[in-house]
Amino acid sequence: MRRDLHPLAWWAWAIGLAAYASATTNPWLLVLLIGVAALVVAARRGEQPWSRSFRLYLGVAAAIVVIRVLFRILLGATPGHVLVHLPTIPLPHWVLGITLLGPLTREALLAGLYDGLRLATIVVAVGAANALANPKRLLRSVPPALYEIGTALVVAVTVLPQLAESTQRVRRAQQLRAGDTRRIGRLRRFLVPVLEDALERSLSLAAGMDTRGYGRAGTASPRQRRTTGTLMLLGLLGLCLGTYGVLDPTAPRWLAAPMVIAGLVLAAAGLVAAGRRVERTVYRPDRWRWPETVVLLTGLTVGVVGWWVGHHQGVVAYPDVTGAPTVSLVALVGVLVGLLPAVATPEPAVAAA
Repeated sequence: MRRDLHPLAWWAWAIGLAAYASATTNPWLLVLLIGVAALVVAARRGEQPWSRSFRLYLGVAAAIVVIRVLFRILLGATPGHVLVHLPTIPLPHWVLGITLLGPLTREALLAGLYDGLRLATIVVAVGAANALANPKRLLRSVPPALYEIGTALVVAVTVLPQLAESTQRVRRAQQLRAGDTRRIGRLRRFLVPVLEDALERSLSLAAGMDTRGYGRAGTASPRQRRTTGTLMLLGLLGLCLGTYGVLDPTAPRWLAAPMVIAGLVLAAAGLVAAGRRVERTVYRPDRWRWPETVVLLTGLTVGVVGWWVGHHQGVVAYPDVTGAPTVSLVALVGVLVGLLPAVATPEPAVAAA
C-alpha cells in the first residue's frame, strides 16, 4: 500500500548518514554515502515541491568541495610532492604562519578534497531528509514544548524546496516568451522572479500557519516559566559539557556519559513541563509502523558503525594523504546498510514521475 513514511524516521536515517560522514575523511566511504543517499531519494521521493530540492543540495555539496580545494590552493605551504610551482605572495610580518599560494602539492589538494567531501556528504544527508520528509507533517510530530521553535524551523527549511519549485515554474514561463538573450540580462530576468516567488510562498505558509493557531503558547504562571527555563538551561549545559567530555579523551570521565545522561534527563523534564501549557489537536496523526522502525534502526546502525570505525579503525577512517585510502569490510557494510530503506519501505503516496 502506498503511503508516506513518518518524517521523523527519514530524519533519523539522514542523521545516521551524517554521523558516519562526520567520523571519517575516507573519500571512498564518503562517495558511497552520497550514492546511498541519492539512491534512496530516487527510490522513495514523491512528487511534492520539497521532493525536487535534492538537486540543489547536490549543487551546494559540489560547490563546497570546490571552495575547500581552492582554499587549500590559496593557503598553500603544505609539504609534499609538488605539482605546480605557484608564485608566493608576500604578507605583512604580523600575519605569521599564513602563506598565500606557493608550491602546490598533491597532499594539499587531497587534504582539501577529503575535508570538502566530508562536509559535502553531511549537506547531502540533510538534503535527502528534506527531499523525503514532509515538513508540514514534521511540524505535527514535534513535542508541544518545541512547537513555537518548530514553526520557525519548518518555515526556514521550506525555503530551499520552495526555491526549487519556483525555479521550475519561472523557467517554464520564460520558455514561452522571448526576452533578453544576453547572459547577464537572462540571469537577472531569471533570478529576481525566483527569489521573489520563493519568499512569497514561504511567507504565505507562515501566515497560514499563524491563522490556524500554530505556535500559540498556552497560559503559564511566571513561576512555571522560570522552572521550565531553568530545567531547559541546565539540560543544555549538561549536554554541552557531556559532549565535550565524550569528544575530548583527556577530560575527566565524570564529564562524559554521566553529564550527558543528566543533561538528557533535565531537558526531558523541561520539555514535559513546557508541554503541559500547550494545547493542540492533531487531525489524522501519523502512525508509527514497522517500516518506520526499520528506517530508524538503519540510521542508528549506520551512525554506530561510523563511530566504531572512527575509534577502532583509524587508518580506514582517516587515511593519510600520502597513500591510497583503504576500506574495511565493516566500514563498507555499515555504509551499504543505509540502502535498506529503498526496499524495506512502501512507495510514497504520490510517486515521482
